[in-house]
Amino acid sequence: MIVESLYPEVADLYGELGNVMYLQRSTGCQVIETGLNQEPAFLTRNDIDLVYMGTMTERAQELVIERLEPHKEEIIQSIENGQRFLITGNALEIFGKEIEDRDPELLGGRDPVTRGLGIFGFHTERRMLHRFNSLFHGKFREQGMQDAIDIVGFNSQFTQSFRDEELKPLFSIVRGRGFEPEGSGEGIRYRNFMATYIIGPLLVLNPPFTKYLLQEMGEKDVSLACEEAAFAAYEKRLQEYSEPDRGFVY
Repeated sequence: MIVESLYPEVADLYGELGNVMYLQRSTGCQVIETGLNQEPAFLTRNDIDLVYMGTMTERAQELVIERLEPHKEEIIQSIENGQRFLITGNALEIFGKEIEDRDPELLGGRDPVTRGLGIFGFHTERRMLHRFNSLFHGKFREQGMQDAIDIVGFNSQFTQSFRDEELKPLFSIVRGRGFEPEGSGEGIRYRNFMATYIIGPLLVLNPPFTKYLLQEMGEKDVSLACEEAAFAAYEKRLQEYSEPDRGFVY
């Protein structure tokens, strides 16, 4: 199995590289780390099982868009051909139409709009003076699944995205903030492209989802690294997130 980690020098704001490390510890997979000055391997190879990219700063978003823009049509074709992506945190905003800054006093004369790749029909509004944090409890269900998988995690955002056209969410919401302020879903799912605003070690926190993902990549009956401890922590967190008086958005 081969995992490509895109731009790890900037896309690790909340320790997202722990997701790639966990896959490597669990399977011994090969990891390709593609730097900002390198061409993504998935554009020229057909043996990449997963492309991963995590949260970054606002300036890093601009740099990543700049690097990927020349390859936009190739990326679209790769998604259509079924290439598997897992994109977390604000990295998903890169694939939308634009990111608009809504705090004019912070712009210093700069253009408030950062053009995204425009691969998916949504736009993002950024308010650097209005961060919100949220716990997240959702459900992941694929066609043919007998039971949905509970998903737990965290959001921490200066931004909020809005769908301009119908987009299938990655997760349904049980509690917490989703992709849109009033939306019923979190993230984006199109073919094998998965993106979510959940930050940090998503795969470490959600071993059932990690097992599903690995099975989809052909890793059958795999034992996760520290599996017993990972499942115990997951069940404990799920129990805590189900407490009726637990605050979620703050």
